[in-house]
Amino acid sequence: MEYTITTRGLSKAYQGKEVISNVNMNVRKGEIYGFLGPNGAGKTTIMKMLTTLVKPTAGDIHLFNELLTASSYEVLGRIGSIIEYPIFYEKMTARQNLELHREYMGYHNKQAVQEALDLVQLRGIDHKPVKEFSLGMKQRLGIARAILTKPELLILDEPINGLDPQGIKDFRSLFQILSREYGITLLISTHLLGEIEQIADTIGVISGGRLLEEVSMDNIRGQNTEFMELVTSEQSRAAVLINHQMGISNYKVLHDNIVRIYDDKINQKDLFKALAENNIDIQSINKKVMSLEEYFLDLVQRDSKMNEGA
Repeated sequence: MEYTITTRGLSKAYQGKEVISNVNMNVRKGEIYGFLGPNGAGKTTIMKMLTTLVKPTAGDIHLFNELLTASSYEVLGRIGSIIEYPIFYEKMTARQNLELHREYMGYHNKQAVQEALDLVQLRGIDHKPVKEFSLGMKQRLGIARAILTKPELLILDEPINGLDPQGIKDFRSLFQILSREYGITLLISTHLLGEIEQIADTIGVISGGRLLEEVSMDNIRGQNTEFMELVTSEQSRAAVLINHQMGISNYKVLHDNIVRIYDDKINQKDLFKALAENNIDIQSINKKVMSLEEYFLDLVQRDSKMNEGA
């Protein structure tokens, strides 16, 4: 299996405090890798290390099977990126900004600027300075600049921030086209889990500077993730009934008056009947399937509890 990105023992410390700890990433060639984590988890720092904007304290990075160093100029020429907020020459137009970038990168295809603008659907803006662009338009221009030179790897830090629902849908389609039709590898960080769930091949979950898990979306979808969700103001009584009277041990009591039952032998009718017979408050009972958001939150919460107990 060919990998575009691999890291081994990647760590970063600031003033003696480690913010990235022993991260081992494996991003396959041509896939869309969703990089998920709470704010401050370390996603942007890792992306900066992948693009040599930040120097690691320890560990190695390999891009395209080559060790990344401060002088890896040829390797960096194969990458397009948006790290944090895209910056432009505000008094210049979108086309002028892209032409400047094309010349700076030594890319000689003069059709590339129009192709990039068409891909991100920026039209009718030739005489408009970037300072008059909305946040969403600047995000589109940032993507256009990142894909202008047809890179082999795209590193995108929260690329759909500021986009309206139609814009998010457009970019979802664009990312799939870049991956499936152009063979570009995409590393995308985002907090919009419902969006990345629809396009990612693999997700990496990071929390507190540590990579908790890398897992394919096929594996998440293939797990036995159906559950019954009971909303009740009497969680404790409901849990006792579920465990002792109904003989079900595979359940979880959550916050917000929620009890989740993962035993597929129970049906909704029997649960409702048992609760009603014991005069236990029932606000709702629904059968659900675990989403990426549920998977992510469960993983991060379990990690948080383990660290608290350490």
